[in-house]
Amino acid sequence: MGSSLALGHFLQKLGHTVTVISPTNWAGWVNWMPGTKQVIDFEQHKQIAQEKIAGADWLFCLDFNIFHRTKNLAEHLANAPCTKILVDHHQQPDTPSFHFGISDTSKSSTCEMIYDIIVGSGQADKLDADIAACLYAGIVGDTGSFRFSSATASVHRMVADLKDHGLNHGRVHEGLYDNYLENRLRFMGHVLLNRMEVFYEYNTALIAIPKQDLLKYQIRTGDTDGLVNLPHSIQGIRLVALCIDRDEERKWSFRSKGDFDCNQFARDHFEGGGHFNAAGGRSSDSLSGTVESFRTILNQYQQALNK
Repeated sequence: MGSSLALGHFLQKLGHTVTVISPTNWAGWVNWMPGTKQVIDFEQHKQIAQEKIAGADWLFCLDFNIFHRTKNLAEHLANAPCTKILVDHHQQPDTPSFHFGISDTSKSSTCEMIYDIIVGSGQADKLDADIAACLYAGIVGDTGSFRFSSATASVHRMVADLKDHGLNHGRVHEGLYDNYLENRLRFMGHVLLNRMEVFYEYNTALIAIPKQDLLKYQIRTGDTDGLVNLPHSIQGIRLVALCIDRDEERKWSFRSKGDFDCNQFARDHFEGGGHFNAAGGRSSDSLSGTVESFRTILNQYQQALNK
């Protein structure tokens, strides 16, 4: 959302008509971001979204590098007759699907890349408080509030420049972390107490969330963001796996410390991928079935997780 809105604001300043489309709904706690109210939820407004895509001259695909990541939106992106531009920082992009673009795994976030595009275009004077807030929100999320190794010196120099362009970083942090509904906090407590398993022999933690938990606590897409990072606070944990029971699939998220490759793990076993220490995947199996598979797979990695 941060990269899409920031690019949207920038292109509008250049005189373009811009529509931001999200493949799914999003959590209400990001609605503070400038421009969110104009974003089209594809699942809720398919006809409008399809018309916008069909009539577009340029299609920017941000923070995903293969169409199927957008689920039901994928076929419309693939069939769009316009010029398609990729801006992403994940591994192994589907480059043949795009006419132009950048896929740079050394970057902390797609928001950092959008900043580079704006500055590199010679239009840094177009940066303002709204663009800065959107960019900063995405950077904070993808760098774990600057604690991950992806928060390079250039990231901190960028933040300093955003401050010079009106960024109120305190307000962004408040919007990101002090803006949840009560149900989300109770959901997180329930999950940590009742859905988390710790396998000390593998230095691994697993959280498996059934669909009834999502319904009980009225959890929306985005409300589970950050949950996969919490078990890393347990001493000695090197791998965290989060599995959520969605309607059409079981969605996996993986986070690791050190030299354990989450990207390869997700690609080998869960139809996924991402970054070295952060990746995602999926399964068509039941929640219990895919969780049991994960437990079995762990046996192969005991030595790697105990280095």
